[in-house]
Amino acid sequence: MIKTIRTTVLGGAIALASPAWAQTEIQWWHAMGGNLGEAVNALADEFNKSQKEYKVAAVYKGSYTETLTAAIAAFRAKQAPHIVQVFEVGTANMMAAKGAVYPVHQLMADAGQAFDPKAFIGPVYGYYSTTDGKLLSLPFNSSTPVLYWNKDLLAKAGLDASKPPKTWPELGEMARKAVAAGAKCGFTPQWQTWTMVENFGAFHNLPFATKANGFGGMDIELKFNSPAHVAHIQMLADWGTDKTFVYGGREGKSTALFTAGDCAFHVASSASASAIQAALGADKVGIAMMPYAPAAAAAPQNSIIGGATLWALQGRPKDEYKGVAKFFAFLSGGELQAKWHQQTGYVPITTAATDITEKTGFYAKNPGRDVAVKQLTLNPPTENSKGLRIGNFVQIRDAVDEELEAVWTGKKDAKAALDAAVTRGNELLRRFEAANK
Repeated sequence: MIKTIRTTVLGGAIALASPAWAQTEIQWWHAMGGNLGEAVNALADEFNKSQKEYKVAAVYKGSYTETLTAAIAAFRAKQAPHIVQVFEVGTANMMAAKGAVYPVHQLMADAGQAFDPKAFIGPVYGYYSTTDGKLLSLPFNSSTPVLYWNKDLLAKAGLDASKPPKTWPELGEMARKAVAAGAKCGFTPQWQTWTMVENFGAFHNLPFATKANGFGGMDIELKFNSPAHVAHIQMLADWGTDKTFVYGGREGKSTALFTAGDCAFHVASSASASAIQAALGADKVGIAMMPYAPAAAAAPQNSIIGGATLWALQGRPKDEYKGVAKFFAFLSGGELQAKWHQQTGYVPITTAATDITEKTGFYAKNPGRDVAVKQLTLNPPTENSKGLRIGNFVQIRDAVDEELEAVWTGKKDAKAALDAAVTRGNELLRRFEAANK
């Protein structure tokens, strides 16, 4: 009898302890703070509650650049996380990191995890795939620039607040009238290199670089100093004389000018929608496609994405990658992607997520939140509008930022600045090419 009791107690203790010991932790390093960081934590918690074999630990590592730098250092120290979030401009550098990356297409196949890459919308899938269509990293938070406008400021200027400008000349005229009516600023762009140079080119089917913007190889030359690019940047500089254009700083700093009610127009990430509407009131903000320049193209082409993907890194025990694959499949689910899109403003990266969001009536209740997908899929992408595969892209963007700031302060004209940015960028490309032969 005593032996039976001991056996039963011991067996029960083992049963209680086993789940804790059997659970495998998956480290996920990301770059999302604030409300987005809370949303990321919620995703990890939801996955953890959906099964008992794996536990995803979401760890905030700072900005995109800081997160990438930390992951590289950890990999070299053989302490890399299973998953790292990398922004789109780091794609070429990740591809060149020999032995560091576990390509998603291979990861899912090795894990025997059901996965349909065709579920992703084309502009997103194409950006993160090899030239023969193999997915390298998992699309996660994708966005594209859209036009926001302050309805109150337009109405105050006697303009129809329900009709946004379709072209840059129209935007300039409306922004100028808004300033004349008391607005502190007519127009300010977010992430100026991404919106006013990279996406301006894609939207007008102009090359950013040779060889399909880098998709065709590393031996490329930058081309964003075209006459159309120069004319656009010089136009903005000229607008700066009467505050029709106001430079609000690098990356997302300019959004504060718009959410404060100072600027009539703002070209910014679709992922800023929730924050902008929360600040000004959803009924006070309009969302439309970016304007286009009729002198550069008869009609717009399509925009390209920003945001980030999730890369699986090598160096962990083989059996742990089954958990990574399972988590990636979870994140790709239509219902979850629809929820993520609606909460954050990021593009629904799968057709299922778009359909689910449409059927729930979300777009009817939130006019303009479907603009990003419409703009991305406006036309079949060309070599100039598929995306950018550029080495040392972070440093190249820094160079472009510096040169544009020289234009805004009157130290250079647009042609001199963009020519200098291309020269500096090409030098960085040659270094990247030499380091990765």
